[in-house]
Amino acid sequence: MPTGSVGKSEKGGKGAAALVLLAVGLLLAAAACGSSSSASTSPVTLRLGYYPNITHGTALVGVQEGIFAKALGPDKLDASKTFNAGPAEATALITGSIDVAFIGPSPSINAFTKSHGAVQIVSGAASGGAGLVVKPSITSVADLKGKTIATPQLGNTQDVALRSFLKSHGLKTDLQGGGDVSIKPQENSQILLTFKQGSIDGAWVPEPYMSQLVVQDGGRLLVDEKQLWPNGQWDTTNVLVSTSFLKAHPSTVKRFLEGLVETVASIKSDPTGAKAAMNEQLASLSGKKLPDSVLNAAFANLTFTVDPIASSLVKQAADAVSVGLLTSPQLRGIFNLTTLNQVLKEKGQAQVASS
Repeated sequence: MPTGSVGKSEKGGKGAAALVLLAVGLLLAAAACGSSSSASTSPVTLRLGYYPNITHGTALVGVQEGIFAKALGPDKLDASKTFNAGPAEATALITGSIDVAFIGPSPSINAFTKSHGAVQIVSGAASGGAGLVVKPSITSVADLKGKTIATPQLGNTQDVALRSFLKSHGLKTDLQGGGDVSIKPQENSQILLTFKQGSIDGAWVPEPYMSQLVVQDGGRLLVDEKQLWPNGQWDTTNVLVSTSFLKAHPSTVKRFLEGLVETVASIKSDPTGAKAAMNEQLASLSGKKLPDSVLNAAFANLTFTVDPIASSLVKQAADAVSVGLLTSPQLRGIFNLTTLNQVLKEKGQAQVASS
């Protein structure tokens, strides 16, 4: 879930903690100032955050095809802000730089916990599409001892998954890059370069980077994360909204979710068109399209769904605690699926559960 940080920053926890506390204070103050007024009915601009990743394919298609913009009706969409991983995006949401975020479960948990409920998950967006790719010479988990493995950012969804996986196999790690396996957080684009250069031995990454490392760079998929989850399903990307924005503009959020449901239906009904739209949007963001071989492989590893698969988020929170990235999170209220289920009911579709 790229796709925010659970816990401390790469440069140390104190600065990040101070930033989060300041952000929370600003957001809560803003919410308090507006709490006595009724929800706004004036046209507003919804500022959307997402990653240029295939795991955020729902966002890519919804933006590229104009589905979100059309669904918002009188309101406007600002989709100009993209991120490499969740920690920075979560901070942007908490500080009010964006209103809605496509984001992974781990940064969602961290943001909800640190902000005492100032953000909430209002929908799922994607399941699957992440794993550990290594040099061909590494053929077993035991071979990882003494190796350097990258993740997109300390405490992001893939970082938590890697640390938890290694711990379950008796391999120790720490937040400073020490232990049996050295974990080296770096941006996804940098991971592609450092893997090719040989300065890292592998990486636990989301799509399309997982497929790029395999198809283009000769890596071996040592761990496909879907093998670690019941029925191969887990929450990779969800939709997180500022609680104050939701309270102030419930109709805007509902219209956005209507566009989200329509986008998922479009992806399922026309996967060829969806892949083309994803690639066009990726090209507009990065200046370069993915090769068809990478795009097809990445797309096949994902399921696009509005179901946030709530049970998987609970386990991800427990995993973050077990590897020292989070302390006793209180998740009650993290899901607010009322509006989504209203939209699904109106469209005659099955509703989703928050537990």
